[in-house]
Amino acid sequence: MLTNALCVALSAAGLALAVSTAYRRRYLRATRIAALALLPAGLAMAGLVTLGRKVGTAIGDWAIDLVFKPTVWLGFGVLACSALLYGATRLISAHGGQEPRVDGPSAAEPLPASRSAATAAIPAGRPTGKRRGSGDSGLSDFADVEEILKRRGI
Repeated sequence: MLTNALCVALSAAGLALAVSTAYRRRYLRATRIAALALLPAGLAMAGLVTLGRKVGTAIGDWAIDLVFKPTVWLGFGVLACSALLYGATRLISAHGGQEPRVDGPSAAEPLPASRSAATAAIPAGRPTGKRRGSGDSGLSDFADVEEILKRRGI
């Protein structure tokens, strides 16, 4: 209640200043002063003054806890450890160190009967043919197809 009255009084004083400025024919400056003078009353009417007070009180309580409670310091330590671990994983993955991917069966699993030893040695998902070089005429693509057809017995 007292805060609202103070805000309205501050706005009234600002509007009086704006009127006196306009009396001296400085209308642009008077309009700016009036705009600023209406802010305290608007903030009080919208409830943002009490919200600001509550936020300020909460920040002050947190700052007091920061100084006097060791659990807050431990919390910052845990946050720092988390950030370091995340950053380390980002650095490792950026330099090419990735977790191993298992595309085919692992060594512990037996091979299915349908796959022969020749096809089991070739990991799934990876091309097996020769790479096209700069002087290649494009026939290596057909060599890849031919190799696949030979493996299938066609």
